[in-house]
Amino acid sequence: MKTIFVKNAENKGKQQVLVELAYDETLIQKIKLFPNATWNARERAWVLPYSDTIISDLLAAFRGFAWVDYSQFHKHEAKAISPLPKLSPDREKDIEVFIEYMRNRRLSESTVKQYSSGLAVFFRFLENKKPELVGSEDLHNFQRDYILKNKFSVSYQSGIINAIKKFFESQKSKKLDPLSIERPKREKRLPQVLSKEEVKALLNAHQNIKHRTILSLVYACGLRREELLNLRIEDVESKRKILRINKGKGNKDRIVPISERIIEMLRQYFLAAKPTTFLFEGSRPGEPYSEGSIQKVLKSAAKKAKIKKPVTLHWLRHSYATHLMESGTDLRMIQMLLGHGSSKTTEIYTHVSQKSLENVKSPFDDL
Repeated sequence: MKTIFVKNAENKGKQQVLVELAYDETLIQKIKLFPNATWNARERAWVLPYSDTIISDLLAAFRGFAWVDYSQFHKHEAKAISPLPKLSPDREKDIEVFIEYMRNRRLSESTVKQYSSGLAVFFRFLENKKPELVGSEDLHNFQRDYILKNKFSVSYQSGIINAIKKFFESQKSKKLDPLSIERPKREKRLPQVLSKEEVKALLNAHQNIKHRTILSLVYACGLRREELLNLRIEDVESKRKILRINKGKGNKDRIVPISERIIEMLRQYFLAAKPTTFLFEGSRPGEPYSEGSIQKVLKSAAKKAKIKKPVTLHWLRHSYATHLMESGTDLRMIQMLLGHGSSKTTEIYTHVSQKSLENVKSPFDDL
C-alpha cells in the first residue's frame, strides 16, 4: 500500500499543509475532494488549508487506499516535530511478519493498518532499536517525548500503545508495561444528527437514481460506509424484505429490514444500472463503488439541499438510530440493527434524542 506524507508549510503568514503522494489517479482524485486543494510544482506536493482536523480528515479520506504518515505534522500552536529516521529493512521485516500474524488472526484490515503504522512510528522514534533490547523505559520515553510533547490525540495515543503491546506479546513473548502509563480518557463526543426534514432534503437532492439509492439505503438501514460498498446483489432478499450485511465491523453478520419503498427504489436502480456483482459498482463492472465517489455524491447532495453542516455519511447512520429511538423503538432492537456489541454504545443516542429532551422542563419557565 502506498504512503502519503503530511507536513506543515506557511505562505504569506498563512498556515498550510503539504501532502506528498505518488502519482496515482485514485489518490489524486481523493486529494482533489478537499476544498481549495492545489498542486504546488515547486514543492511537488498538494497544498491544503491548515485546520486542526486535517489529519483525521486525511485518515478518513485515504483509509483503505494509502497510509498517512503525519510524523512531521504538528498543530499550529505546537513546536515543529523533528523528523524521525526512516525504518530500517530489519524493522520493516518485523512489521511485515506482524501484519501476517494479525491477518491470520482475522483482525480487521483497518486495525492491521493502524497497528502496523503505529508500530513503525515507535521503531523510528527508537532509531530502529532491536526489539530484544526494547524495554518499558523506551515506552515511557516514547509516551513523554513523542506523544505528549507533540500533543497527539488521545485516540492516537491509545491505538499506538495497543499496537506496541500486541506486537511484543505476540511476536517477542515480551510484556512491556503500558499499564503504568496513565492513559487519558477518550473524548466523549455526541453523534451528529440531522433532522428528518434535513434527511429528506438530502435524499431528494439528486435526480440520478443511483446516487439517490445509495444515500437512501445508508439512512434506511443505518449502514456504515464499508458495509454499503461490500453489498452484493444477492444480499437484497426482497421477498423476505431484509438486507443481509456480511462481515460488518468486528466481522459480524446481521440482517436489517427494508421497506417496500426501498425495495421499489432498488428495483428501479437495478434496471437502470444493471450491476453484475456488487450492488453498487463503479465504472468497471464487477468492481465496487469507490469511497471517493460516495463522498462526492454526499457533498453534492448537501450543497443542493442547502445544508451548511459538514455532513458525513456516518451522520445518516446516527440519524437513523436517533430517529428510531424517537419513534419508540426498543434500545435492544436498535443495538441489533446497528450491529453494536454492547448496549452502552447504543445508549449514546439517548443523549441526542429530541423526544427525551422534550420532557425536560427548564426552571426558567417557572420564574
